[in-house]
Amino acid sequence: MNAASPPRPADAALPPAILLMGPTASGKTAAAMALTRRFPVELISVDSAQVFRDMDVGTAKPDAATLAAFPHRLIDLISPEEAYSAARFCRDALAAMDEITAAGRIPLLVGGTMLYYKALLEGLADLPQADPALRAEIDAQAAAHGWPAVHAELARHDPETAARLPPNDAQRIQRALEIVRLTGRPMSTLLAAGAQKKPPYRFLALGLNAPERSVLHARIAQRFDAMLAAGLEDEVSALRRKYRLHLDLPSMRCVGYRQLWEAQDGLIPPRELRERGIYATRQLAKRQITWMGNTLRPEMFDCLAGDLDEKIARRVAVFLTQASI
Repeated sequence: MNAASPPRPADAALPPAILLMGPTASGKTAAAMALTRRFPVELISVDSAQVFRDMDVGTAKPDAATLAAFPHRLIDLISPEEAYSAARFCRDALAAMDEITAAGRIPLLVGGTMLYYKALLEGLADLPQADPALRAEIDAQAAAHGWPAVHAELARHDPETAARLPPNDAQRIQRALEIVRLTGRPMSTLLAAGAQKKPPYRFLALGLNAPERSVLHARIAQRFDAMLAAGLEDEVSALRRKYRLHLDLPSMRCVGYRQLWEAQDGLIPPRELRERGIYATRQLAKRQITWMGNTLRPEMFDCLAGDLDEKIARRVAVFLTQASI
């Protein structure tokens, strides 16, 4: 390596993988498709809503023609009656990444579910599945003695977890104590072990955002209007006829679907549907931007830049050549 060469990354021997993240309506899919035209990449969806079958309009799922030209893995995996977790995403994504890498290509993960990115990058603990009988036992204990007493028991077995949980945080206290009773080990210890199980890839994390929030808000409004025009209301009605759904399911908590359901059932006035849907989408985008800025910290690009595709392509080209320096 001569003096003018950039430094060789410490993980240069690992296979490359690219992450392309951003808030809703920032143009992630278009940017990803542009990369597939220039590099040997295959797309993996990082979207907790697009995993559901028959939820197409409200999730902004690529249409059939787009998917035929630019196949995405991890789309249409489960019924809207089911739930999908960060743990399952990690398993599915790593399996897909292994297949793509074995074929001599590069995984390109694209989407806006930031928790999934965090779980993939930091590793995920091998926690036991929920035990309904044990949870009922803990609930009965709390009913008899109160959640602060259950919290005190947790503190004896897992002081680190108990210290970060309020004494009345029933859901998290229950889960932490359940893990202790099932495994005999503190949840904090299992989480620490999981953090050591990081995937064997050299990652390039890229983020899209609009410097002017008002511009992103305008794009969000335009996209929600387009979804309504494309038949989002009919899609929700068809889902309710085909599946046994309720508002507490993850699928029906998705932005847009919840507001349509509430309007159909008279829980909100129909005239407020558009405003509430756009507001909920803005809040989602705000959370996604916060995740990127505070936790994931990707290299940021202006999603409105006229030369966005060229800028991203140049960065990817540098990243892919670093392993051979």
